[in-house]
Amino acid sequence: MPLTRSDVDRFEAARPRLEAIAYRMLGSASEAQDIVQETYLRWQGADVASIEVPEAWLTKVLTNLCLNQLSSGRVRRETYVGQWLPEPLLEGDPMLGPAETAEQRESVSYAVMVLLERLSPNERAVYVLREAFAYSHREIAGMLDLTEAASQQIFHRAKKHVARGRARVDIDEAAARRIVEEFLAAATSGETEPLIKLLTSDAIVIGDGGGKVPARASAVEGALAVARFLRGLFKPAPAKRDLVGGSPDLYAITANGGPAVVAVVDGRVFGVMCLERTDEGVVAVRSQVNPDKLERATRRWAAGDFGPPVVTGAL
Repeated sequence: MPLTRSDVDRFEAARPRLEAIAYRMLGSASEAQDIVQETYLRWQGADVASIEVPEAWLTKVLTNLCLNQLSSGRVRRETYVGQWLPEPLLEGDPMLGPAETAEQRESVSYAVMVLLERLSPNERAVYVLREAFAYSHREIAGMLDLTEAASQQIFHRAKKHVARGRARVDIDEAAARRIVEEFLAAATSGETEPLIKLLTSDAIVIGDGGGKVPARASAVEGALAVARFLRGLFKPAPAKRDLVGGSPDLYAITANGGPAVVAVVDGRVFGVMCLERTDEGVVAVRSQVNPDKLERATRRWAAGDFGPPVVTGAL
């Protein structure tokens, strides 16, 4: 039976929430959109009039599609060239989802998105549904065909895996911009000492080029090594300008709710560098330069106003 206008409107009203769930589950905006579209096709083929709670039905279908995607995705990532990192979302992107509570903001932070990769598909699903969207364990059990007790156990196990020894800092946009400005001043100074002062002793830097843009396949670890690497990365050179296709402007904004450097060349986002900050300093620098994972960021950039660059004509 064809969908009525009311049925279509009901799905479209749910689309932002479904996309936000799928993004947290998969770490990819493009895959999240594909999964949501597949969910719509399932909705289109269902007996909608007999569905008592459409939100629960849609979330269950979406979540199980995501679980299938995660299972097959792990195989693909084993052959991925270099380090796999999530697709970053720039500030204001509706796919970031709810951000009213500290738990919701942290659940979509870039640091946690990276940590979610360590979880099993079921752990990731339970964690996202409970922590970011406040579904009850009874609701989650129904969606994943688990017992309520099993959902609780999986959630506590996932929380333990995601938790780390140091406490993260809940940073507002103004503070995030100041952190990035300070970081860029140090990174472009040509010296290592200003960077070392900003980093924790066990800081790391890592990048994802997807085999399409040069990026380190393994992490650089330790404040001194990271500072030296960043000093070289930000040192201007003709070869770098040729690679990038120009001399990028560097902006201080937020991505996934945290401080980020965005490199833009002729309106195209070439890279997003996410900084993980704790009370002790910057503990991780993660750079996404795979062009396939920056298409949405470029569209978002074209549609928004992110103010003037902090550094003009870098590299």
